[in-house]
Amino acid sequence: MVGKDQAIGGIIFTVCIIVGILYTIGLLYFGEPLGASGKAAWGVEFWLIAIPVFLAFIAIMAIGAWIGWTMATTPPPKPIEEITSEIEEKAEEKPAEEAITEVKEAEKPERKKKGEK
Repeated sequence: MVGKDQAIGGIIFTVCIIVGILYTIGLLYFGEPLGASGKAAWGVEFWLIAIPVFLAFIAIMAIGAWIGWTMATTPPPKPIEEITSEIEEKAEEKPAEEAITEVKEAEKPERKKKGEK
C-alpha cells in the first residue's frame, strides 16, 4: 500500500517530467513564435533569451522531479505510539544491562598510570 506522501511524490515527479518534456517540444519543435512574418522568426535575439530561460525552467523541473522521486521512494515513518513503546522497552531493559557491565568492570584489573611502575 502506498502512503499519502508517496502518492503525492509520485504525482509531483510525473507532472514535472511531463511539463519539462512538453516545454522542450514546444520550444524546439513548433514553427514561428507569435506568428512572426517577414523576417526570420527564430532570430538570434530570441535565442539569447530562450536558452537561459529554457535551462532555468528545466533545472526547476528537475529539482521538482527529484523531490517527487524522493517522496515517492521514502518509506513512511513509524507511528509515534510504536516509537514510544520501543523507548519504554529499552528503558526497562537498561538496569539489567548496567548491572552486567558493572560486574565486568569490577573483574578487570586496574591499569597503572604512566608515571607508576
